[in-house]
Amino acid sequence: MNNWFTVKVKYTKELDNGTFKRVSEPYLVAAMNFTDAEARIYEELGMVIRGEFIVVGIARTELHDIFAYDDADVWYKAKITYESEAGDEDKPKKVSQNFLVSAHSVKDAYDRIRESLSTLLVDFQIPMIAVSPIVEIYPPSENLDREISRTPIEEFIPEPVSKGKVFSAPGSDIDEEIEEEFEEEEADNESELEDDFNEEA
Repeated sequence: MNNWFTVKVKYTKELDNGTFKRVSEPYLVAAMNFTDAEARIYEELGMVIRGEFIVVGIARTELHDIFAYDDADVWYKAKITYESEAGDEDKPKKVSQNFLVSAHSVKDAYDRIRESLSTLLVDFQIPMIAVSPIVEIYPPSENLDREISRTPIEEFIPEPVSKGKVFSAPGSDIDEEIEEEFEEEEADNESELEDDFNEEA
Protein backbone atom coordinates (compact mmCIF):
# COMPACT_ATOMS: atom_id res chain seq x y z
CA MET A 1 0.00 0.00 0.00
CA ASN A 2 1.35 3.42 -0.97
CA ASN A 3 1.14 6.51 1.21
CA TRP A 4 2.00 10.12 0.41
CA PHE A 5 5.11 11.75 1.83
CA THR A 6 6.42 15.28 1.44
CA VAL A 7 10.18 15.12 1.01
CA LYS A 8 12.15 18.37 1.31
CA VAL A 9 15.40 18.49 -0.67
CA LYS A 10 18.20 21.06 -0.48
CA TYR A 11 20.58 21.73 -3.37
CA THR A 12 22.28 24.50 -5.35
CA LYS A 13 20.00 25.61 -8.18
CA GLU A 14 20.86 27.59 -11.28
CA LEU A 15 18.40 30.45 -11.67
CA ASP A 16 17.09 31.92 -14.93
CA ASN A 17 19.61 34.78 -14.75
CA GLY A 18 22.54 32.34 -14.58
CA THR A 19 23.30 32.80 -10.89
CA PHE A 20 23.30 29.98 -8.34
CA LYS A 21 21.24 29.85 -5.17
CA ARG A 22 20.91 27.38 -2.33
CA VAL A 23 17.24 26.28 -2.23
CA SER A 24 15.00 23.87 -0.33
CA GLU A 25 12.17 22.39 -2.39
CA PRO A 26 9.38 19.98 -1.35
CA TYR A 27 8.39 17.01 -3.51
CA LEU A 28 5.38 14.74 -3.04
CA VAL A 29 6.24 11.05 -3.24
CA ALA A 30 4.12 7.90 -3.16
CA ALA A 31 5.88 5.29 -1.02
CA MET A 32 5.19 2.57 1.54
CA ASN A 33 7.13 4.17 4.40
CA PHE A 34 9.72 6.82 5.26
CA THR A 35 12.63 4.66 4.12
CA ASP A 36 11.08 4.03 0.70
CA ALA A 37 10.20 7.72 0.33
CA GLU A 38 13.83 8.70 0.86
CA ALA A 39 15.08 5.96 -1.48
CA ARG A 40 12.64 6.94 -4.21
CA ILE A 41 13.48 10.66 -4.09
CA TYR A 42 17.15 9.79 -4.58
CA GLU A 43 16.19 7.58 -7.54
CA GLU A 44 13.96 10.25 -9.13
CA LEU A 45 16.02 13.39 -8.52
CA GLY A 46 19.31 11.64 -9.23
CA MET A 47 18.23 11.75 -12.89
CA VAL A 48 17.38 15.48 -13.00
CA ILE A 49 19.65 17.24 -10.49
CA ARG A 50 23.30 17.35 -11.43
CA GLY A 51 25.51 17.70 -8.38
CA GLU A 52 24.98 17.10 -4.68
CA PHE A 53 21.59 17.29 -2.97
CA ILE A 54 20.44 16.21 0.48
CA VAL A 55 17.12 15.22 2.00
CA VAL A 56 16.45 17.57 4.93
CA GLY A 57 12.98 16.39 5.97
CA ILE A 58 10.30 13.77 5.36
CA ALA A 59 6.72 14.08 6.58
CA ARG A 60 3.65 11.94 6.04
CA THR A 61 1.02 13.89 4.08
CA GLU A 62 -2.69 13.14 4.28
CA LEU A 63 -4.32 13.50 0.86
CA HIS A 64 -7.57 11.95 -0.28
CA ASP A 65 -6.89 12.43 -3.99
CA ILE A 66 -4.89 14.42 -6.54
CA PHE A 67 -6.33 15.96 -9.71
CA ALA A 68 -3.67 16.70 -12.32
CA TYR A 69 -4.36 18.84 -15.40
CA ASP A 70 -1.82 18.99 -18.22
CA ASP A 71 -2.32 22.71 -18.86
CA ALA A 72 -1.15 23.86 -15.38
CA ASP A 73 1.91 23.16 -13.25
CA VAL A 74 1.03 25.07 -10.07
CA TRP A 75 -0.48 22.94 -7.34
CA TYR A 76 -3.27 24.09 -5.02
CA LYS A 77 -4.27 22.41 -1.79
CA ALA A 78 -8.02 22.32 -1.20
CA LYS A 79 -9.88 21.28 1.94
CA ILE A 80 -13.45 20.06 1.67
CA THR A 81 -15.90 19.31 4.45
CA TYR A 82 -19.18 17.41 4.51
CA GLU A 83 -21.44 15.60 6.96
CA SER A 84 -21.51 11.81 7.02
CA GLU A 85 -24.39 9.54 7.93
CA ALA A 86 -25.26 9.72 11.61
CA GLY A 87 -25.42 5.95 12.13
CA ASP A 88 -26.02 5.13 15.80
CA GLU A 89 -25.21 8.69 16.87
CA ASP A 90 -27.77 11.46 17.18
CA LYS A 91 -25.71 14.01 15.25
CA PRO A 92 -24.03 13.55 11.84
CA LYS A 93 -20.25 13.50 11.85
CA LYS A 94 -18.32 16.29 10.11
CA VAL A 95 -15.65 14.94 7.75
CA SER A 96 -12.68 16.87 6.33
CA GLN A 97 -10.55 15.77 3.37
CA ASN A 98 -7.55 17.32 1.61
CA PHE A 99 -7.00 17.36 -2.15
CA LEU A 100 -4.36 18.65 -4.55
CA VAL A 101 -5.29 20.09 -7.93
CA SER A 102 -3.19 21.75 -10.64
CA ALA A 103 -4.68 25.03 -11.80
CA HIS A 104 -3.96 28.57 -13.02
CA SER A 105 -5.54 30.44 -10.09
CA VAL A 106 -7.51 29.96 -6.88
CA LYS A 107 -10.78 30.40 -8.79
CA ASP A 108 -9.64 27.86 -11.39
CA ALA A 109 -8.69 25.43 -8.62
CA TYR A 110 -12.12 25.92 -7.00
CA ASP A 111 -13.92 25.21 -10.29
CA ARG A 112 -11.80 22.12 -10.97
CA ILE A 113 -12.39 20.69 -7.49
CA ARG A 114 -16.13 21.23 -7.98
CA GLU A 115 -15.98 19.52 -11.36
CA SER A 116 -13.85 16.61 -10.13
CA LEU A 117 -16.11 15.95 -7.13
CA SER A 118 -19.39 16.48 -8.97
CA THR A 119 -20.28 12.80 -8.63
CA LEU A 120 -20.23 12.86 -4.83
CA LEU A 121 -23.60 11.99 -3.36
CA VAL A 122 -23.27 14.46 -0.49
CA ASP A 123 -23.25 18.24 -0.31
CA PHE A 124 -19.79 19.56 0.46
CA GLN A 125 -18.12 22.90 1.13
CA ILE A 126 -14.65 24.12 0.19
CA PRO A 127 -13.54 26.29 3.14
CA MET A 128 -9.89 26.57 2.08
CA ILE A 129 -7.82 26.73 -1.11
CA ALA A 130 -4.16 27.77 -1.06
CA VAL A 131 -1.12 27.55 -3.30
CA SER A 132 0.99 24.52 -2.44
CA PRO A 133 4.81 24.74 -2.47
CA ILE A 134 5.03 21.25 -4.00
CA VAL A 135 7.43 21.31 -6.96
CA GLU A 136 6.72 17.89 -8.45
CA ILE A 137 4.61 14.81 -7.70
CA TYR A 138 5.84 11.25 -8.12
CA PRO A 139 2.73 9.01 -8.18
CA PRO A 140 2.53 5.30 -7.30
CA SER A 141 4.52 2.97 -9.51
CA GLU A 142 4.20 -0.80 -9.93
CA ASN A 143 7.92 -1.14 -9.36
CA LEU A 144 7.54 0.54 -5.97
CA ASP A 145 5.02 -1.91 -4.56
CA ARG A 146 8.09 -3.53 -3.09
CA GLU A 147 10.85 -1.79 -1.18
CA ILE A 148 13.17 -0.05 -3.62
CA SER A 149 16.22 -1.43 -1.83
CA ARG A 150 15.02 -4.95 -2.61
CA THR A 151 14.18 -4.30 -6.28
CA PRO A 152 16.87 -5.62 -8.65
CA ILE A 153 18.31 -2.69 -10.58
CA GLU A 154 17.56 -4.35 -13.93
CA GLU A 155 13.85 -4.46 -12.98
CA PHE A 156 13.64 -0.82 -11.91
CA ILE A 157 12.18 1.32 -14.71
CA PRO A 158 11.81 4.94 -13.58
CA GLU A 159 8.73 7.01 -14.39
CA PRO A 160 9.28 9.58 -17.18
CA VAL A 161 9.97 13.07 -15.85
CA SER A 162 7.14 15.43 -16.76
CA LYS A 163 9.08 18.66 -16.27
CA GLY A 164 12.32 19.98 -17.70
CA LYS A 165 15.50 19.03 -15.96
CA VAL A 166 16.74 20.97 -12.94
CA PHE A 167 20.46 21.61 -12.78
CA SER A 168 22.63 22.62 -9.87
CA ALA A 169 26.11 24.05 -10.14
CA PRO A 170 28.10 21.82 -12.55
CA GLY A 171 30.39 19.41 -10.76
CA SER A 172 29.21 20.62 -7.35
CA ASP A 173 31.29 23.78 -7.84
CA ILE A 174 30.52 25.24 -4.41
CA ASP A 175 33.00 27.54 -2.71
CA GLU A 176 34.54 26.65 0.67
CA GLU A 177 32.15 28.84 2.69
CA ILE A 178 29.05 27.21 1.20
CA GLU A 179 30.64 23.78 1.52
CA GLU A 180 31.22 24.32 5.27
CA GLU A 181 27.58 25.47 5.62
CA PHE A 182 26.50 22.38 3.70
CA GLU A 183 28.36 20.08 6.12
CA GLU A 184 26.91 21.83 9.20
CA GLU A 185 23.36 21.66 7.79
CA GLU A 186 23.79 18.01 6.88
CA ALA A 187 24.75 17.19 10.50
CA ASP A 188 21.71 19.10 11.82
CA ASN A 189 19.40 17.47 9.28
CA GLU A 190 20.50 13.97 10.23
CA SER A 191 19.09 14.54 13.72
CA GLU A 192 15.84 15.92 12.20
CA LEU A 193 15.42 12.82 10.06
CA GLU A 194 16.05 10.59 13.07
CA ASP A 195 13.23 12.40 14.91
CA ASP A 196 10.88 11.90 11.94
CA PHE A 197 11.67 8.19 11.73
CA ASN A 198 11.28 7.79 15.51
CA GLU A 199 7.84 9.39 15.32
CA GLU A 200 6.82 6.90 12.64
CA ALA A 201 8.03 3.99 14.79
